[in-house]
Amino acid sequence: MATTQIFKLIGDPTRFLILHMLENRELNVNAIADELQLEQSAVSHQLRKLREAKLVKSRRIGKNILYSQDDSHVYDILHLAVEHARHGFEEGNGEPD
Repeated sequence: MATTQIFKLIGDPTRFLILHMLENRELNVNAIADELQLEQSAVSHQLRKLREAKLVKSRRIGKNILYSQDDSHVYDILHLAVEHARHGFEEGNGEPD
């Protein structure tokens, strides 16, 4: 996968939030949808994109499918981006996203 494709995937606000939610824990699609106040179908669509890019993985327990982080390197990027946004905000350069 090209670097620009990774940035495009994690640059989407919904996918960014999903990745943040899945850091160091497993959740099913309903838990993610409830927390983000989105339809399950919308979350499933985003999870499919993240899974295809190998940014999240899934495992089945009975009828339940749990999603979790697949690549810790992506979280390094996310943490750096959040830190950079906070740094700019603290210096009065705008609001963090």
